[in-house]
Order: sequence, then structure tokens, then C-alpha cells
Amino acid sequence: MTILNDYEITKRWPAKHPDRIQLYSVTTPNGIKASTMLEEIGLPYEAHNVNFADNEQESPEFLSLNPNNKIPAIIDPNGPGGKPLALFESGAILIYLAEKTGKLLSSDPIERYHTIQWLMWQMGGIGPMFGQLGYFVKFAGKDIKDPRPRQRYLDETERLLAVLDHRLEGRDYIMGSYSIADIAVFPWLRVLTMVYKVTDELGWDELDNVPAYLARCLARPAVERAVKVPPRP
Repeated sequence: MTILNDYEITKRWPAKHPDRIQLYSVTTPNGIKASTMLEEIGLPYEAHNVNFADNEQESPEFLSLNPNNKIPAIIDPNGPGGKPLALFESGAILIYLAEKTGKLLSSDPIERYHTIQWLMWQMGGIGPMFGQLGYFVKFAGKDIKDPRPRQRYLDETERLLAVLDHRLEGRDYIMGSYSIADIAVFPWLRVLTMVYKVTDELGWDELDNVPAYLARCLARPAVERAVKVPPRP
């Protein structure tokens, strides 16, 4: 227990299983990336809910692990060389866990970098653009009278969906087989359809491949578990 006790965050979220990976998260798209990866690779982990309503992500304990005050974040007590590793940023967490286990990221250099390329595409495009769309259609931005910001993010979301739809032509998953690229992408499609509910405006039903792709991802047993992690108090 002494290893985890060295981390300030464990004072607010004590570990019941200090030998397991500690996950600090919420069931948002980025949080679901981390929980899905952990469920898919089968490593033991312990999930801690970071309560946004109480601004726990801005607490000194959470900031000690992630100074950017965003979820998810992890501590692996058995990191590289047997030393503990604290890590934030969902993309970095996906790559780390893939390399730790040798799963969901090809060892072939070309396929590996192509997979990482699509992971970066999600992080630089889908995540920020879909998130901004959500702000303007679902959250505080919906009350802004100027229609231009909302339309900008609708247009960019539609463009990104078209890129994904084209990529999926003839493929079940982004790289053909399931990978960390899919784990990065599908949670944002899920929130687009289930929370933002703007599929009619985006021509969702006119896409040839994306709707079936999302259904395929959501049907995975690991994903069915992951979307409920961490459980809300």
C-alpha cells in the first residue's frame, strides 16, 4: 500500500485494491475510452468516480495527478520496470495499456502507426468538434441566439462523419480488426446519438457504414460493461 499512499489523490479516493490499476473517471466519452480498454484487455482495475457536480476534478488531490483537471487518469502500481506510473490523457492511456499487454495495437510498424494516426484523428478532430457541438445543442450554448457557432460545429461534425464513413467502406472496424482507434472513436458516436440527439440534422441515416459500425462496437460485451464504469454514486 505504501506505493499508492505516496500519491496525494489516494487521500480523497482510497484504494481498496492497491495492487490494481487505479482509474479516476466519469462515464463521458473520454472516460469510456479508458474503461473500455481496461475491460477489453482484462487487467484488474479499480474505478473511482470523479464527481463533476462537486468539482472534484478541480480538487488539489485530483490536480496532483492531472494538472489539466480532466478525466480520465490512471495509476498503474506495476508500471514499466515494476515502478508505479501515473498517467493522464485518454490517448496516452490507450497506447500505454496496449503496449503493456500487447493487445489492440499491432506490432507491425506500418499498421501500428496507421492505428495511432486514426487515434490522433479522433483526439484532434472528433473529440473537440463533437464536444463543441454538444455545448451548442445540449448544454449552455443552446441558449446563444447567434446560429453561426452551432452551424459551424454541425458542419464540421458532418464532415468528420463522412471521413469515418469512407474509411469504414469494406471494413468492420477502422483498421479492419478492432483496435484502440475504435475504442477512441465509438464513445463519441455514442454520445452524439444518445445524448446530443442531433442525428437527423447530421443525416445519420444516410451514412452507409457508421451506424452499423457503432452498433457493432456497442454490442461488444466489454463495451456493455465499460459504459457503466465507474458507477455513479
